[in-house]
Amino acid sequence: MTTLSEAASKALLAPHGVPFLDERTCDTADSAAAAGDELGYPVVAKLNGDAIAHKTERGLVRLGLSDTDSLRRAADELLEAATPEDGEVSVLVAPMVSSNREFICGVSTDPQFGTTVLLGVGGILAEAIADVSIRLAPITERDAHSMIDELRTSDLLGAFRGSPAVDRDALVALLVGLSSVAVAEPDIAAIDLNPVLIVDGKPIAVDALVEVAA
Repeated sequence: MTTLSEAASKALLAPHGVPFLDERTCDTADSAAAAGDELGYPVVAKLNGDAIAHKTERGLVRLGLSDTDSLRRAADELLEAATPEDGEVSVLVAPMVSSNREFICGVSTDPQFGTTVLLGVGGILAEAIADVSIRLAPITERDAHSMIDELRTSDLLGAFRGSPAVDRDALVALLVGLSSVAVAEPDIAAIDLNPVLIVDGKPIAVDALVEVAA
């Protein structure tokens, strides 16, 4: 099994309609700082590489960087934290966004049933309530709507704590996009979008991991 970097995973998924933030992949601290100036602060910086699947556990994510100097320092620290086992690395710089609603979307390959598409509640509630919906790929828009309605916590999709209702059509498009890439790329074994944040009603995947069968 081969794991693609976050940047490569997003590049593979974006043409299929999976929504991501405007991000920059940078090789140096100076280029990261320039990216932050271009994107606008605050930003997030993450170490990016094919061998880096679990960034948070290794402390390879810096959140809420509010100016050029803090971003440059963070990028230096991240690049210095890379190990020889990580191979070629870079720093991924993205706008900092937040949300009071998180979802998990993905694709997995079941040895008995084949390729499936998943939608679930994410964030701190994910393990506590285990609220997920799964369909065999390929899925239609109707299937995706059914997946959304099947969630026990589907009330989270309505107006919530001052935030607008989730754009259902956009969430449907995301799920159908995952299905289409899984069908178009049969070597894909798994796709993990976690978390998918709801920002101004729109779903945005802020992290992505694609695993490809060797």
